Order: sequence, then C-alpha cells, then structure tokens
Amino acid sequence: MTLAGGSALAQTTPTASTDSSSTTVPESSPATAPEAEVSLAGGFAHDAGLYFTAPLRWNAGEWAWFGGALLAIGASHHYDTQVRTHFTKGLTPTEISNTNSKDLQDALPAVAVLVGTWGYAVLIDDSRGHREAWTMVEAATLSTIDAYALKYLIRREGPDQTSDPNAWEKSGGRSFPSEHATAAFAIGTVLAEAGGDEYRWLRRALGYGLGIGTSYLRLKHNAHWLSDTVAGAGLGIASAQFTLNHAYRNQTSGFALVPVQGGAMLTYRMELP
Repeated sequence: MTLAGGSALAQTTPTASTDSSSTTVPESSPATAPEAEVSLAGGFAHDAGLYFTAPLRWNAGEWAWFGGALLAIGASHHYDTQVRTHFTKGLTPTEISNTNSKDLQDALPAVAVLVGTWGYAVLIDDSRGHREAWTMVEAATLSTIDAYALKYLIRREGPDQTSDPNAWEKSGGRSFPSEHATAAFAIGTVLAEAGGDEYRWLRRALGYGLGIGTSYLRLKHNAHWLSDTVAGAGLGIASAQFTLNHAYRNQTSGFALVPVQGGAMLTYRMELP
C-alpha cells in the first residue's frame, strides 16, 4: 500500500496548472454544491480502486520517485535516536513511558483546516470550495487507510515504548508511519496546491506548515520516531497529489441538447482525465 501512495508523486502535476488539452466547465454555469458533492462522493470507490492498484501502472520515473522516498526515510532513520534524545532529555525511563502522546490535541489543527474549508464553502455556497474540502477528505481517508495497514504489518515500537529505533515486528508496535503526519500532509497538500494561483505562496505556507507542525508535535510528545513522520509526510503528499489529479478531472461525457434561440443545438461534451 505504500506503493499506491508513492506513485502520485510522479504521476500528477499541481492542479493550478492548466492543460490546454482538457475541457473545463465554464465558470458561468458551475454545478450546485449538492450536485458536486454527489458526483465527488460517487467517484470515491473508483478513485480508491485506482489508488490501491497504482503500482501496476508505474513507469520508470514513478519508481524513481518511490525510491527517492525510501532514501529519505532511510536517511531520517539515521537520526531517530538523536531526535528522541533531544525531546526526552532529563526524563527518567518511567517518565518517558508515561508521556502523554496527546493524540487528540495533535490532530486538531488538521481537523480545523478541513472543517474550516468545508464550513467556508457552505457559508458562501461555493461549489469549488466543496470540491476542495471533499478532496481533503478523500486524500486523508486513502492515506490513513494505507498508514494503518502499514502499522499492523510493520509493527514498530514507538519511542515511548523502547529506546531502540530498530524494534520492528514487535507485538503491540504501532509506530510506523505516523498517521497524524500522514493525514496532516494529505490535507495540507490539498490546501497548498488546490485553488487559484493568486495566493499560492500563502496556501503553500499554511498547507505544508500544517504537515510540518503536526510532525513536530508528534516528535515533541514522544509519540513517534523521526522516520515515522517522514514516511507519513511522503504518504500524505503522494495521496493528496493523486486525489487532486482525480478530483479536478472532469467527470462526464456524452451528447446533449442545448436550448438556443429558435430551437436546440446538439452538442457533445467530452471531459478529459
């Protein structure tokens, strides 16, 4: 499942860029919010199928990106012990094992961004805002499924359980990757790369800042190793890029009769992926 998330890093481009070969819905006649939500929700199963089978369609470039992600995780693993020591300096082993990981508190920033995006879209009745919020939900859901599956497969003990960063395949180990970092980077990447370019710098500062800040909190609260958060970042970003590509593709094609003055006109609408 890590493969499924990693592929998006290579197979997608930021949604702010416009491909001249694609057909877009005119802004003068946007879909209503309820219609948009039904359409997006209906496409989740289809997108999930593509997401989890993505490695079957990888090309050489996508495998290279995946390899780069593994190298980044491996490099960060080298510093796992140093980072843990920095945040637990002065604590006894008993105090370390009893550290409050503050799971709920550390999830609140990502939840706030998601709820705020959705709430603002409802407030101003903006179908594009609904689409962005749904993309956040889809990215966070798919990446979190991956993260939990990996946790139960890899079973790594966290820094609150052991001082050994190589405690893999241990009963009760659920540290790798960090699901908080995964979801925060998934939501934050959508915030960073969706929407128009006018405030792109601000979107990216807030979006990627959300992921980095959440990862820092998980390290500070001794809930994860550094490499856990790096793996979560890679998984979250990749999943967000995947869902951005699919959520902002056009959804339908076919013939339609369009009323015009004095009669009707037969049109064919083809929306490219």
